[in-house]
Amino acid sequence: MKYSEYQPRTDLLKDRIILITGAGDGIGRTAALSYALHGATVVLHGRTLNKLEVIYDEIESLGAPQPAILPLQLSSASPRDYELLVDTLSKQFGRLDGILHNAGILGERTELAHYPVDVWDDVMAVNLRAPFVLTQELLPLLAQSDHASVVFASSGVGREASERWGAYSVSKIAIEAVSQLFAKEQVYPNVRFNCINPGATRTAMRAKAYPNEDPKSLATPEMIMPAYLYLMGDDSLQMNGASIDAQD
Repeated sequence: MKYSEYQPRTDLLKDRIILITGAGDGIGRTAALSYALHGATVVLHGRTLNKLEVIYDEIESLGAPQPAILPLQLSSASPRDYELLVDTLSKQFGRLDGILHNAGILGERTELAHYPVDVWDDVMAVNLRAPFVLTQELLPLLAQSDHASVVFASSGVGREASERWGAYSVSKIAIEAVSQLFAKEQVYPNVRFNCINPGATRTAMRAKAYPNEDPKSLATPEMIMPAYLYLMGDDSLQMNGASIDAQD
């Protein structure tokens, strides 16, 4: 199917509780609004509290279900931080129906021969370690859902290594493997795991990666939401261990 042409019903995510990482701007912000407008209670994660508060107010003003805010510094989160996060979600909701792992950092666009090791560590911490640990820690809450969906953010350079993409490319290739392993191992049969490649989208990260590109030539985050809704809703129940393109 062409995921870009998917037409979700308006109550697709009614009564679902969905955590979105990196919800402060770009694709994460748009997904938070979109999921909320389709009935979900969204848990907004990000580094910048005031950005999350603006989105929180926006969701409330649209008459969507009241969201929640969960600030957490992914690059430096300790086991205690994750414990508190799980505890908070458990007390407030008792379960989790989905995670959109959208948070990510670009790192440097340079050859591996010259790649700064500290930047490598930061990219791996946010793009690879955090989604793995967060998923692992939240699996017991996801297990309380009738059927939960975990969506990892991939990339074109996550399918095939591309020169000068360094740690970003490596982290995305690895996250595809993480998703497939969770899917194949089926420790929690009610939880499915898939990857999504947003494609060239008008975001701040894209502008940093391609400073000479005309942003008006790119799809907006709103235009790629059908695929994001598809993977989070019941119409993709049969899909597990897949990696789809939002702009097919």
